[in-house]
Amino acid sequence: MESAIVAFRSKLDAGRVCIGPGITFSDPLVTDALASSVDFFWIDTEHSALSAETVGRHLLATRARGVPALVRVPGSAVPFIKPVLDVGADGVIVPQVRSLDEVHAVVDACRYPPLGHRGFGPRVPSNYGRDGGPAYLARANRELFVAVQIETVEALDQVETIAGVPGLSSLALGPWDLSGALGHLGDVEHPVVVAAIERVIAAARAAGIYVGSGMGADPVYAATMARRGCQWLQVGDDCGYLVNAMDTVTAGIRARLAR
Repeated sequence: MESAIVAFRSKLDAGRVCIGPGITFSDPLVTDALASSVDFFWIDTEHSALSAETVGRHLLATRARGVPALVRVPGSAVPFIKPVLDVGADGVIVPQVRSLDEVHAVVDACRYPPLGHRGFGPRVPSNYGRDGGPAYLARANRELFVAVQIETVEALDQVETIAGVPGLSSLALGPWDLSGALGHLGDVEHPVVVAAIERVIAAARAAGIYVGSGMGADPVYAATMARRGCQWLQVGDDCGYLVNAMDTVTAGIRARLAR
């Protein structure tokens, strides 16, 4: 039986646009409840207070449901990356990278020798030590999904070279931060920002790796980014969906009572 992350890659390879939510709440019932509606999860530790222990609980829920989970870590340092890999993340998303050397370091932290220098301590991925031999090492190096976000001018200037880093699985766009870095914060359809987005997508495709994007809960923008060539989309998050659903229901009731 193929793993959830292999199935995710197969969908992308077949041309299916994969859609997933951001996860910021601590309760793993959130991931369990949403799992039947999504292709993957983007568990966010950059803009939330989720601990490694809490992430681990979410990962238990996603594994039970057979949905891959990518964890956006706060930064590129090894102490951010290593714990989420060892509790079973199917991949990592590293935000705000700024240099080719930084991307090489990210890949190095995610791949076991001889492809990198990831420290060995995969408690959950190795079935608690029962499966930690050569087959596990080869599978981990082959399957782990490693993505970096292109959302700074420095990374954009080097994006074609970054996309070619061996062991990198995907680029991921951060349209709002990228728009801010380009002097047009929030105007993700400004011609300068669109040109940058298209450059990132083209670089990923030319290098033979995937390209994804984060965004709010906007179906129109999501479809636009998919048509531009993005293959996997983080669309909105748990908090936003909760608020929007309550606001929509409340407004609907008020409107009917006012008739």
